[in-house]
Amino acid sequence: MDDMAKTSTTTQGLRAAIERSGYYPALVAEAVEAAIGGDTIRSYLVHQETTFDANEVRRHVTVLVLTGNRFIVSHTDEQNADTTSPTPYATTSTESVKLGRISSVVVSRVVANPESYTPGTLPREVVLTIGWGAVSRIDLEPAACGDPNCEADHGYTGNSTADDLSLRVSEAGDGPETVRQALAFAQSLSEATADVAR
Repeated sequence: MDDMAKTSTTTQGLRAAIERSGYYPALVAEAVEAAIGGDTIRSYLVHQETTFDANEVRRHVTVLVLTGNRFIVSHTDEQNADTTSPTPYATTSTESVKLGRISSVVVSRVVANPESYTPGTLPREVVLTIGWGAVSRIDLEPAACGDPNCEADHGYTGNSTADDLSLRVSEAGDGPETVRQALAFAQSLSEATADVAR
């Protein structure tokens, strides 16, 4: 398959995945396509999630796209009518990150019965965490010494973690194909960031 045909197939696959999510597909597709522009899509992941907030059910979709030199994140949330809007509404945001800015790609796999694990078996759950320095979390706690009677102020200790995006997919909730696609996207992104680092 030549590059032009592969690009067309990948673009159609992304559109089909957005349609399958069933979550405002015209709105999501327009935002994602505008962010991609004329770039060639190397890999993508579409993840629709339903959450429960008090008495409300909320849905949101995250679309991750890898191009030749960028990582694109699109996130769409729906909101119920409130004091700022008399009708329900959706908010869509996109962020485009140069591959050279990505500092970490973390893939956590949860497997059942690890003692009998067979290579190639799909994990039960995958958590993909990507950091590029836009958001950092700082966890602090009071520092202490080993003396239980010490009343001195030892300041604080803690750590800073880049935690720009964390996405969890599971076989039970999202289906095996979404887990497979999450792993494929993570591998493509890891390889792309390694290529940029060379």
